[in-house]
Amino acid sequence: MQKNCLRRKMTALMLATALLLTGCSGFDKLQTQRPAGGEGADEFTSLGLSPEFDYEVPESLPSILVDQVGYACGSNKLAMVNGEQPPGTFTIVDAKTGREVYTGKIEQKSYDETLGAYISHADFTDFNTPGRYYIQASSIGQSYEFEIAEEPFAALFQKVFRQYYCNRCGLTLSAELAGDAAHNACHSREAQMKEEAMIKLDVSGGWHVDEIGSRDVAKGCRTINTLLLAYELYPDAFGDAMGIPESGNGIPDILDEVKYEIDWLLKMQDAKSGAVYASVSSVDNKTAGYILYIDKITMDATIHFAAAMAKFSYLYQSYDLEFATLCLKAADRAYRYAEQYLADISQEQYFHAATELYRATGGYQYHSVVKSYLGQNAKPDLENDFAFWGCVTYLSTKQTVDMKLCSDVIQNLMQKVETISYASKGSKLLVKTDEKQSSHAGLLRDMTRLAVVDHIITNHEYATVLENHLHYMLGRNLQSISYLDDVGERNYRTIDKAMGVMKQVDLNAELLLMFAAIMDDERVVSEE
Repeated sequence: MQKNCLRRKMTALMLATALLLTGCSGFDKLQTQRPAGGEGADEFTSLGLSPEFDYEVPESLPSILVDQVGYACGSNKLAMVNGEQPPGTFTIVDAKTGREVYTGKIEQKSYDETLGAYISHADFTDFNTPGRYYIQASSIGQSYEFEIAEEPFAALFQKVFRQYYCNRCGLTLSAELAGDAAHNACHSREAQMKEEAMIKLDVSGGWHVDEIGSRDVAKGCRTINTLLLAYELYPDAFGDAMGIPESGNGIPDILDEVKYEIDWLLKMQDAKSGAVYASVSSVDNKTAGYILYIDKITMDATIHFAAAMAKFSYLYQSYDLEFATLCLKAADRAYRYAEQYLADISQEQYFHAATELYRATGGYQYHSVVKSYLGQNAKPDLENDFAFWGCVTYLSTKQTVDMKLCSDVIQNLMQKVETISYASKGSKLLVKTDEKQSSHAGLLRDMTRLAVVDHIITNHEYATVLENHLHYMLGRNLQSISYLDDVGERNYRTIDKAMGVMKQVDLNAELLLMFAAIMDDERVVSEE
């Protein structure tokens, strides 16, 4: 065999030598093309067989999934283990000393078809020593770090709230309050109508809704609705010392922050008709600098405006009656304008605005719209934010209500929340979601419904579901990622900037409501 191999090598060598000496035309076809750079260039281009070194090494994710912020003392504390063959035990390690401080069993291994994964649970509920830790287990490694504390989310709650201050437009943000987000006043010059450049208005203020400094009426009003709902349900969570310029003025900071947006919204209402312009966009012009454009009037913006202004006026009247009255009149004018174009707004939008105006004024005309909608929709679609907000406002009004309609609304809310709770318990991650979502808008929408009902009946089961969803968003998911901006050892920036919740003003408000509900439940438990 060795002789045959040697003979083949010698034959190949002789053939190659002959081809080189004869200048065979067949060999010329196999010549590699010389690179540019001259006849004497030593470099040559290969036949595409050279190794490719420009590639990304696949990221190795932990198999032990934890909330990267932490867990409250006395709360249910679970880590999830992702894998078909998990070890039998786990240990908790003190992150400072490296000392093992707790050992527990890994249990409940089962396959979740929705997630396409085997999930087990590592329960350390009975470990309550404050500190910073990580979990490790043989053969699967360790988790990211987390904290156990009396109030692990208090600082984060304030960070989520202060995001609105960081989003303020037209205001110089101080480094003391805004940190890395500090900047000089922006977008403070007059803006021109997109369709009539000669008409210019002062529309400074409000919250940025994207990275280029746009401001949007509908999105701002949606945000206001959720922020004010959070304040109504959980006022104790919002004080007057949350670190914004207005702190200490005797008004809850959340109302001060909302008023900053309200002041801008008032500038977006047409003085003659009561209709509302949709948005302000910023375009960078190389010669003239940035140019601000005001987008045209829309019914969507107008009806959103009517509802948000009425809601704010009702809650702000005890602090500044004159300004609250101004807002209420603006809401009524917008509502009456929108009534002329009902074909351009949804029944749910019309219903929601009517509920806010009815609570603020007691006007019969508004109540008739509310009763008509609920009478025709015995089971409103609570996935729809306007239907949901309208139902909650009608339940909370001190005006005369139709008790039968209120009873139906409460029953519908309970059924919705039971569905969410049941689906959550059926998931091995204990959340109503899957790993294919491109965002968490649906998850947060569900949690706002749950927070409302949890406030009404203070149900321990619902409180646990809320907490499990927060743990999921802070890292206890199959991607082991925190979806909050710069929060946790591995956060959304690692994958996709668009996944960050806090930079999206409307989703950030739902997150704030979720935090307020969980912190309120924790206070109730500690008092018991």
